[in-house]
Amino acid sequence: MNLIAVFQRFPDHESCIEHLEAVRWGEIPACPLCGCVTVGRKADGDRVGRWNCHECKSSFNVLSGTIFEKTKIPLQKWFLGIAIILNAKKSVSSHQLSRDLDLNQKSAWYMMMRIREAIVDDGALLSGIVGADKAYIRGEVDA
Repeated sequence: MNLIAVFQRFPDHESCIEHLEAVRWGEIPACPLCGCVTVGRKADGDRVGRWNCHECKSSFNVLSGTIFEKTKIPLQKWFLGIAIILNAKKSVSSHQLSRDLDLNQKSAWYMMMRIREAIVDDGALLSGIVGADKAYIRGEVDA
């Protein structure tokens, strides 16, 4: 998804939250600590809807346990940052990301580290037919 498409699809904070809720939970929110789906809305002034778990009594929202938890960077900038990093042919520096998203360099570095943690290699190998377009591949060839 290119940057224009990301910006059009997620024009504000609420659209980002709605997308995260749909992707993470579908129709029914689940507690990130115990997995319980018997939860109720918490009535407070939080911008992101908070939920209470009836089993473990914890309070959570859709950002709990994600790379977006406890950040002051707006979600729209996070989504744009993810698109910039994933669409880059090579790597993107934190200095470039800070210029692109109008963040200070430390915040951009923090964002990049969290995104990288989320997409870290889990050891799974590709199988079957794998297609690649404009890939840079380096390494030794076994003879």
